[in-house]
Amino acid sequence: MILTSAIDAIGNTPLIDLTRVCAALGVEGRILAKPDFLLPGFSKKDRAARAIIQAARESGVLQPGQPVVELTSGNMGTGLAIVCGILEHPFIAVMSRGNSVERARMMAALGAQVELVDQAPGGVPGQVSGADLALVEEATQRITRDRDAFRADQFGHPGNPAAHETGTGPELWQQSGGTIEVFADFVGSGGTLAGTARFLAPKGVRCYAVEPRGAEAIGGGDTRHPDHPIQGGGYGMADLVHLRDAPLSGTLTVSGDQARDHARLLARTEGLFAGYSSGANLAAAADLLRGPERGRTVGIVLCDSGLKYLSTDLWADAT
Repeated sequence: MILTSAIDAIGNTPLIDLTRVCAALGVEGRILAKPDFLLPGFSKKDRAARAIIQAARESGVLQPGQPVVELTSGNMGTGLAIVCGILEHPFIAVMSRGNSVERARMMAALGAQVELVDQAPGGVPGQVSGADLALVEEATQRITRDRDAFRADQFGHPGNPAAHETGTGPELWQQSGGTIEVFADFVGSGGTLAGTARFLAPKGVRCYAVEPRGAEAIGGGDTRHPDHPIQGGGYGMADLVHLRDAPLSGTLTVSGDQARDHARLLARTEGLFAGYSSGANLAAAADLLRGPERGRTVGIVLCDSGLKYLSTDLWADAT
């Protein structure tokens, strides 16, 4: 099959049985993972980027050649850079300096104009807080007005969860032969979890939100220590638009160390080189199999590539 562009290569990632990881962790059950880092932009956000831009073009909200602006930790921006570049829309990515430099360089290489926003006072490189995100949001609104641009709005646009309700969810169900019983996902904008849950929950699948320890806003837990290294989410935002009325069975928390250790384990045992949030998803799946979902089949998404974290401590002295 010959595709017309990289946009057509977004979706339909394989499903991999993590038997070696499960054996190494000594858990009872099964973990099935979708490596969405195999998508053109090396992350699951390609799905939402395509859906949002296509919907906006079809509705006429986004006019030919009109600029597109979005705040990003790097993954959504990479997906938008690809889609907008092919469809000939100038794209401006607005990102905190707290995110890894690889992300900014990749977006720029794909033709995006990258606007970096300084972190809030006391901010730590590699750890993007809710305060940092608020500064990025302020800059994004200003640039959108100044450029008369279309705001992709991954935190509010219905195309984000729709991409997973029609893509990720059905793929997990069909590829597993309907054996998925549990789904867990680290929450950034909430689009992946909400959309996937809307498809899977009616089939009896229990769906869980994953948050960093100390930034447990969705689960109503501790939010006093929001500093963590899991880029792309865990901003301590309790009221996420996409998660309103999402059919969730509960929430889990993982630490930055757990996410790091499980990402490294995934690379060593399965040859799957993924990032921090993927490690968080794996850690959460393992916790579920040790607890309330013992013996069941858990589906997760490997959200992005480990290549986006080479300048962080994720792979420093990895053993």
